[in-house]
Amino acid sequence: MRFMRRLFTSLLVVLTAVGLSGCSAFDSITGGKRIIRIAHAQSEEHPEHIGMLEFKKIIEEKLGDKYEVEIFPNELLGSAQKAIELTQTGAIDFVIAGTANVETFAKAYEIFSMPYLFTSQEAYHEVMNDVDYMKKLYNSTDESGFRVLTWFDAGIRSFYSTKPIRTPEDLKGQKIRVQQSPASVNMVKAFGAAASPMSFGEVYTAIQQGVINGAENNELALTNNKHGEVAKYYSYNQHQMVPDVLLGNTKFLDSLSDEEYDIFMEAAQKATEVEMEEWGKAVEEAKDYAKNEQGVEFIEVDVQAFKDKVVGVQKEMLEDNPDITDMYEHIQEVNKKYEEKEQ
Repeated sequence: MRFMRRLFTSLLVVLTAVGLSGCSAFDSITGGKRIIRIAHAQSEEHPEHIGMLEFKKIIEEKLGDKYEVEIFPNELLGSAQKAIELTQTGAIDFVIAGTANVETFAKAYEIFSMPYLFTSQEAYHEVMNDVDYMKKLYNSTDESGFRVLTWFDAGIRSFYSTKPIRTPEDLKGQKIRVQQSPASVNMVKAFGAAASPMSFGEVYTAIQQGVINGAENNELALTNNKHGEVAKYYSYNQHQMVPDVLLGNTKFLDSLSDEEYDIFMEAAQKATEVEMEEWGKAVEEAKDYAKNEQGVEFIEVDVQAFKDKVVGVQKEMLEDNPDITDMYEHIQEVNKKYEEKEQ
C-alpha cells in the first residue's frame, strides 16, 4: 500500500510538471510521438477499459506516427475528481468520470443524478445515443478546460448493503456511500438513510470496517471492485441510470487538425459501441459470480414504493436548477414514447 501511494505521488508530480511545461519531455522519450494519457477508475476487465483499448487501437492504427496512447485504470492517477482536475490542466489528456463529478463544472449535468429520470433502458439509450442533441451539453464545459467526447453505459444503479433492503424503510439508519452529487445525497436522505459521499476507491474498506453499511451502484461493483465480498445484499430498486463520460482536455482537442479531430471522435464513438456490447455480458457474468461465488443475495423489490419516496427530490431539483429543465422535458417525451409502446 505504501509502495502504491509513493508510485501515485511520483506519477502525479511528473504529470503535473508535464501539464505545466508541455509535452517536450515525453517527446524525447518516445522519439517525437505525443503520449496520450487516459485515466479511469475501473479494472482492466471492465467494459469501459475494453472500450478504451479500442480507442487506443484506432488512434495508433491511424495516427501512430504521431501519437501513443497510455491507459491508467484503477484510479491509478487519483479519484475521478482529481483526474478531472489533471485533465483541465493538461497534465493528462482524457479521463472517464461519472456525470456526478461533472456537475461541479456544468450544472446541467445534474439532470442525470435525478432519481427515476428514465423509465426504461430503451429511453435512456435513445437519449444518450442522440449525438446531435447531446453535443450542446458536451460542449458546455469548454471554458472549464475539458469537453465530453462520448458516453458509456454504466447500467442501472441500485442499493447494496450488509443488511437486506426490501422496502424504503429498511434504509432508515443505514449509512450509504453516494456519488459526490447533492441530488444523490438528497435522494438517500429521502429514503431515511445517512448519505456518505466518498471516492469510489474507498468504498470496499469503508464497508469492511463498518464505516458505512453499503453503497449504490451497478452489479459490476460487486465483482470488479469486490464489494460483494463485504456487502451480501443487492436490492433492485433501480433508482438511477447515470452515464459515465469521456472527457478530453480542450486545448489538446482544439490543437488537432480537422482530420485528426474526426479520428479521435470516431475512436470515441467506437469505444462506446464496444463498451455497450460488453456491458450486457459483463452484468450477467457479475450476477452469476456474485451469487454463486460471493454469496450475494439479489432482492427484487416494489420499485414504485421507492419512487414515491423521492418525488419531492425531483420537484426540488427542477425548481432549483433551471439548467436541467429543457433536457428533463426532452427525456419525458422519450419516456412517454416507450411507455406507449409497452401499453
